[in-house]
Amino acid sequence: MTPPDKTCASCGRRIQWRKKWERDWEQVRYCSSACRRRGVTPVDQALEDALLELLGAAGAMLVDVGEAAGAVAAATGTPRRELDEPARRAARRLVDRGEVTVVQGGRVVDPSTAKGPISVRRAR
Repeated sequence: MTPPDKTCASCGRRIQWRKKWERDWEQVRYCSSACRRRGVTPVDQALEDALLELLGAAGAMLVDVGEAAGAVAAATGTPRRELDEPARRAARRLVDRGEVTVVQGGRVVDPSTAKGPISVRRAR
């Protein structure tokens, strides 16, 4: 029997069990060496905070992850385009913690496989 999947601590994507990790599965935290190097930066944390703050503002039901990227870009001076993928990673980490769900076209989707623009809403 294979153990349950895990979630990458950096990008929030699902990590599927592999035979080569059999002895080390408990220590596996990242899906790749790139995620291991990247980790979770202060900008990543700011994106998570921005998503939660936007959801809390005026009872917002849905927030586009691009809005959080724009808010953090304005605050840090980072070009917004550079924060698009980090904002998606932040949304996936929040899904893993059970704080939000990812929505696309009005339906809840798996954040590990969603392609195109995504929004988040509070988990129900």
